[in-house]
Amino acid sequence: MKINLSTKICKTKLRNPTVLASGILGITASSLVRVAKSGAGAVTTKSIGPVKREGHKTPVVAVLENGMLNAVGLSCPNIDEAIDELKKAVRNSGVPVIASIYGKTASEFGDVAEKVSGAKPDFIEANISCPNVEDEFGKSFGCDPKSSAMVVEAIKNKTKIPLIVKLTPNVSDIKTIAGAVEDAGADALSAINTVGPGMLINAETGRPVLTNKTGGLSGPAIKPIAVRCVYEIYETVEIPIIGVGGIQTGNDAVEMMMAGASAAGIGTGVMNKGIGIFMNVCNEIEEFMKKNNYSKLSEIIGKAHE
Repeated sequence: MKINLSTKICKTKLRNPTVLASGILGITASSLVRVAKSGAGAVTTKSIGPVKREGHKTPVVAVLENGMLNAVGLSCPNIDEAIDELKKAVRNSGVPVIASIYGKTASEFGDVAEKVSGAKPDFIEANISCPNVEDEFGKSFGCDPKSSAMVVEAIKNKTKIPLIVKLTPNVSDIKTIAGAVEDAGADALSAINTVGPGMLINAETGRPVLTNKTGGLSGPAIKPIAVRCVYEIYETVEIPIIGVGGIQTGNDAVEMMMAGASAAGIGTGVMNKGIGIFMNVCNEIEEFMKKNNYSKLSEIIGKAHE
């Protein structure tokens, strides 16, 4: 039986469903191209912001038994430097490139999207988990359907490049947020961002391990939450979903796709298993499909809803 691992996000074809998630290997073209050559179906940059940002002081990462806490703090270089790297990645990677962006206001998201569009990425991904400075309580854009929709509208007014919105799980009803951004014009969704915040304390010193004290939780520990979120979103929206959260194996990716994802984002798994994880996950998906008489991913996507 011939196995077809290709999938589509909107009108863009991916050779396989694995996607490098945002925030793992920075924005340098060399890193993104290396991941593409190692088998990823698409690659996502670290989030690009309107100005250079240092981020939090180290340590910003704490490795746990079943995951990782991180509080990098949206560090990024000057936007012109980031766009230069993005152009090289688009030119040399050979796979779809997703440019992740952030802003402190909805209008900043639009401005960054407009500038990034000049590099001609295949998608722009809006990281709406960052704090909304226009909100008096400092909640993230992604915690409120109205502010989430405002970001989408601001971006769609500035670019024609397809927009992916990355959703936070730290809400009471992720379906409401998903529906709001779809109605506002989002072309696809990425679910989920990190869970938390969480904290790890060094018992010897009695102090939090991270300089920022708290950080977002990623890795295998959050996979059941991610699968549930994708399952709920799939029943709410018509636009495609990239499922992200704890994917380490082909079976993890299959589970995410059966929940409704058209592709599987891999982040912490790269840190745990190296960039060979993309090819390994694809091989394991293919083995699963042969064993269970599937010939194409469309037979798997959303199967848990039958």
